[in-house]
Formats: sequence, C-alpha cells, structure tokens
Amino acid sequence: MLTGVGMPRMNAIMERWVRTLRAELLDRTLIWNQVHLRHALREYERPYNEHRTHRSLAAAAPLRARPQPREPDQIERLTIDRQDRLGGVIHEYRHAA
Repeated sequence: MLTGVGMPRMNAIMERWVRTLRAELLDRTLIWNQVHLRHALREYERPYNEHRTHRSLAAAAPLRARPQPREPDQIERLTIDRQDRLGGVIHEYRHAA
C-alpha cells in the first residue's frame, strides 16, 4: 500500500525507524559515499534488531527472546563486556560468561 506524500502518520512505524536511525547514527557519522552508507546501515541494523532493547517489547529486541529476570546473587557478581561498532558510534553491552 502506498503512503501519501507529506502524511507522516500514514506510516508511523517507518517514520519512527527513520527518526531513530538519524538520531543514533546519521547525525553522528560523516557518510562519504553510497558504499559507506550501505555499510553503516548494515552495521546499525544488526544491533538494532538483535541487541538493542525496545520499550514496546518489554525490553526485548525484535529478533531475540525476552530477557529472564536475574536473581539477587547474580546481580552482585555481574560482569559486563562492551563491544564497539562503527568505530565507537554504537556500543553493545553483554553479560560476561
């Protein structure tokens, strides 16, 4: 279904995606050419869908199951690993094994 020109409420999901993409990636990155843009979009899409939490999904990522609640003894000895993406523009945090 085609959306009307100048009607952002017709496709609110895509409008939200574009706004998030601009705020978190494109406003912080100098894009050199189309190849660089496609690389940056691929690198951003993977953590967005597999790692980044979404408020509407109760802190779960779209392509990942909901996180299980932690016991109090697990929180006391919690270790976090950080992995940088796109030269440090995006950071991924994971619980260390």
